[in-house]
Amino acid sequence: MDTSHFESYVRRVEEAASFIGQNAPFHPDVMVMLGTGLGGVAEAVEDGWSCSYADIPYFPVSTAPDHLGRLVVGRVGGARVAVFQGRFHYYEGYSTLELTLPVRVMASLGARTFVGCNAAGGLDLSFSSGDIMMVRDHINLIPDNPLRGPNFDQWGERFPDMSRAYTPRLRHIFREVAEEAGVELREGVFVCVPGPSLETPAETRFLRLMGGDAVAMSMVPDVIAAVHSGMEVLGLSIIANVNDPDDFKPILIEDVIEQAGKAEARLQRLLVDFLGRYPW
Repeated sequence: MDTSHFESYVRRVEEAASFIGQNAPFHPDVMVMLGTGLGGVAEAVEDGWSCSYADIPYFPVSTAPDHLGRLVVGRVGGARVAVFQGRFHYYEGYSTLELTLPVRVMASLGARTFVGCNAAGGLDLSFSSGDIMMVRDHINLIPDNPLRGPNFDQWGERFPDMSRAYTPRLRHIFREVAEEAGVELREGVFVCVPGPSLETPAETRFLRLMGGDAVAMSMVPDVIAAVHSGMEVLGLSIIANVNDPDDFKPILIEDVIEQAGKAEARLQRLLVDFLGRYPW
C-alpha cells in the first residue's frame, strides 16, 4: 500500500468521525458491532439517534443477509453506546483496512471498549444451536491484516501485543452477568475464515484439529484494529449450528439467521445487564 492511499484512508476516518461527532448526542464510550440475525439488540438503546451507513461519509455498504446497515447512538444502562446494526466482510470485496473503518472512527471519537457479536458455526460437538460462546482467543485465517501497510502512530504501535486480545476483566464481568441471569455461557476459541463459501466436512475437521470451537467470517479484523487502538475487547458468538464432520448436514444461511434470532433475546438481556454495570 502506498503512503498516499493510506493518507486518504486516514482522511476518510476523520471525516466520518466528524459527521458522527456533529450529529450524535454524545461521543460513545462503548462500540457494539452486531452480526447476522442480531440487529434487534439495538432496540435496547434508549434516547437513540440513528442514521444509515449510507449517510455517513465514506462508510462501506453492507451486503450481507440480515445486516440493516444502521448506526444507533444512545444509552444502555450506564453506558453511552454506538450500536452498529451490520458489519462489513472480507468476502464482500473489502480489504480488512476498509472493513475496520468503523472501529477507527469510534476510537477517534473516544470509545474505549469494543463488543463484537456474530453468529457462528459450532466446532465443539458439546455445543448446541442457540448457545452463546464468549471468545477467549482467536485464530485468523483471513489472508489480510488491517494493520498491513503504513502505521499511523496516533492510532497505535506498530506491533500490538495480542496475547490478551479479549480482555480478561471484561470476560470475568460478563461471566458473572450470565451466572446471575441463569444463562449457560460457553467459552472457546473463535476461527475467522474468508468465506463466503461455508466449510466442507474436511475443513470443519481441520478447524477442530487446530483448536477452534466456533467459526465464522467476521469479528477478528475488528478485534485486531480495536486492540491496536487501545480498546478493551469482548467477543460473543451465538452458535447457529453444530456440524459433526463425520455426519455432516448441509448448512443454509437461512438456518443460521433463524437460529441466531432465537438466541437474540438472551444475548440482548446479557448485554443490557453487562452495559448496565458501566463503568466497569
